Amino acid sequence: MRDNETPPHQRRMYTRFGLWTDPAIFFVSAGVVIGFVIFAILFTDQLDRGATAAKDWVVTNLSWFFIFSVTAMLVFLIWIALSKYGNVRLGAQDSKPEYSNLSWFAMLFAAGIGTVLMFWGVAEPISHFGDPPREGVEPKSVEAADDAMAFALYHLGLHTWAIFCLPALAFAYFIYRRGLPMRMSSAFHPLIGDRIYGPIGKAIDIVAVIGTLFGVATSIGLGTLQINSGLNYLSDSIPIGKTQQVVIIAVVTLIATGSIVAGMDKGVKRLSNLNIGMAVGLMIFVFLAGSTLFLARGIFQTFGTYLSEIVPLAFWNDTYADLLENRSWGWQGDWTVFYWAWTITWAPFVGIFVARISRGRTIREFVLGVLVAPTAFTVVWFSIFGLSAFDIEINGSGGLVAEMDTESGGRGAPYALFTFLQEFPLPTLMVALAVLIVVIFFTTSSDSASLVVDMLCTGEQEKKSPVRQRVFWAILEGVVGATLLVATVGASGLAALQQTITIAGLPFHVLTFFMMWALVRALRRDVEVVEVRPRAGEFGADSRGS
Repeated sequence: MRDNETPPHQRRMYTRFGLWTDPAIFFVSAGVVIGFVIFAILFTDQLDRGATAAKDWVVTNLSWFFIFSVTAMLVFLIWIALSKYGNVRLGAQDSKPEYSNLSWFAMLFAAGIGTVLMFWGVAEPISHFGDPPREGVEPKSVEAADDAMAFALYHLGLHTWAIFCLPALAFAYFIYRRGLPMRMSSAFHPLIGDRIYGPIGKAIDIVAVIGTLFGVATSIGLGTLQINSGLNYLSDSIPIGKTQQVVIIAVVTLIATGSIVAGMDKGVKRLSNLNIGMAVGLMIFVFLAGSTLFLARGIFQTFGTYLSEIVPLAFWNDTYADLLENRSWGWQGDWTVFYWAWTITWAPFVGIFVARISRGRTIREFVLGVLVAPTAFTVVWFSIFGLSAFDIEINGSGGLVAEMDTESGGRGAPYALFTFLQEFPLPTLMVALAVLIVVIFFTTSSDSASLVVDMLCTGEQEKKSPVRQRVFWAILEGVVGATLLVATVGASGLAALQQTITIAGLPFHVLTFFMMWALVRALRRDVEVVEVRPRAGEFGADSRGS
């Protein structure tokens, strides 16, 4: 049983229903998500039209704000890491990191964008190579290749990890330094005080739970499409279809549920370490079996391309689309804005998860680790897979650009990786390995999200909640993904969810500015107190009122 300091309503929930959670956050979040699923099934066309109109308005009028906000996050994080606040430890001053650097990196990477790299590692560079984002660039040219790599890394490099790093830093600071609950609302304590325990705080936490579930559901849809495509590549007896996709989601959800029951150390940690090892193995195989010298030179050059383009791209928002292309938004509205909106719906999930595994590190160690390590790996990954794809397209059998062109008979992004692997030795084995990696990345994202959603509802991280509670969230994620991918007409349910996420991403981007304000306000006071009267225990749980 729990201690007597726990709120009475939470103790009543445990006594009556065997659930250890905040009833308002739990039931409202679950009710909204289930209601959305039912509405999507019954009124798919209406939802699609409404979401499309709202998404078009957001992209047309506020795409510049999405670009600005993510760049602002990155600049803020670099500043805070290099400032005097960088020495502040996320926890007691004598605390040490719970996980080794290798395990820490593997866990945050697998839970962050592992599935995205598998899905887009070939698909995005080859898409931009054949259809350049900027006007006047000739397809399949050297300039197109540079642009393709620059845009892919812009989307999945420092900017993406800044979206994850900012809330993770705020959560880690307020939870482990100030002793506040494991909830998103805790990050706003310097601004709203103890109202984080009232309706305002609960509303913030409910939005975080819903955003996490929707973001994971979208990834579940993409991951399922890729797994189904890979299995179809391995055997024509496994067609692309709704039944197969339901089975895939059910199996992966079952694996994720088993990992959740096992817990963070036995489940998520082991799966993450195994998966990052297999992903690195696949990357090394492509490097050695492909044009090794070309790739070695290309990795080095791609780092330079990314560094030279990151500042211009950080401010580029396709301003001249209206002027030169006669449309209300440009290429970036369909790519970058969706990336940023989708990524930020993951921010509470990845943020809480990264905070959970990062206690004991200094702010400087945390920021540089979360930003630099995964980004460096991403550059190497895209260099090897993207440049190899260019080589195959120009000097090999080709067909990758055509595979991405769905309007001309191509099968699209889910097939890109497997079409790519057909050009290497042992293609069947490599496709099978790639499918397994996607399955485990998919699983680690699902089980990590379920654990985090449960933490957002309980506000605790040290005491395990009832198993049935964590299993509920894992199953709900699978149900949402399956329903929106399969139970609606065609792919319209998933498309509607993607549009909804673009809309839902807007308030998250607004909240990040308040999060930065709250973090600086709290850090300034803490550093000033330490400088004036350093005392043991100065920043314990009793400092909530600061």
